Amino acid sequence: MSSTAQSLESKGTALVTGAAQGIGRAIALRLAADGFDVALNDIPSKTALLEGVQAEVIAAGRRTAVVCADVSIETEVRDMVVRTVQELGALDVMVANAGICKARKTLLEVDVAEWDRTFAVNVRGTFLCYQYAAKQMIQQGRGGRIIGASSGAGKQGFGALPDYSASKFAVRGLTQAAALELGKHGITVNAYAPGGVETPMTEQFPALAGMNPDAFFAMQAKGTATGRNPTPEDIATVVSFLASKESGFITGQSISADGGKYFD
Repeated sequence: MSSTAQSLESKGTALVTGAAQGIGRAIALRLAADGFDVALNDIPSKTALLEGVQAEVIAAGRRTAVVCADVSIETEVRDMVVRTVQELGALDVMVANAGICKARKTLLEVDVAEWDRTFAVNVRGTFLCYQYAAKQMIQQGRGGRIIGASSGAGKQGFGALPDYSASKFAVRGLTQAAALELGKHGITVNAYAPGGVETPMTEQFPALAGMNPDAFFAMQAKGTATGRNPTPEDIATVVSFLASKESGFITGQSISADGGKYFD
């Protein structure tokens, strides 16, 4: 479904996956504030949340469309890109934000089905978003920005999250390979690597660690140089820059946004 706001000059069209809540929602709203029209993706069960984000994008004066899809399914990603172009006219920025992180389990505990599901969403989903966005951008012939979601766990593996850590390291490798291939088309490819952001995805972690939420996230913050955890809006500022024309000489990078928890 699409909605049209009062016509304003647009910086282009951005598509944000996993946009119903958390970091994805913050990114979508920031890009709308920056002047992009924004296509909003998540799985169909989150349609009501997406419609709430859609209303906020419209209030910012931007055109928007809700394009539900499971990013782990190739035909759905292909159709998601097609619908974005049909409803908003083009695709200039792809933010492959969608990802999952299930229960904390050690290498000896995680089973193959859990491993495969994590990789289906976090790695195959990112690959498909990169691929179909790149095809559309090459066809348009004016370059573009492709941005993926890595993690602090993609810079330093977490012992209780072997599947998630491995998937986020994979996003970094994919981002580097895609940057090398797509640079000649004027397309940059980068990733962001958040630290301990408090989101619906991470709210499970305190209980799994046997701690109350305040104590758990305070412990996380003590491990940073700034003494605080990043917010979704902090991550959105990084994506805002990577989506801009001014970032055109940066590609193949996975930029940490963790308050100084890990240094590259």
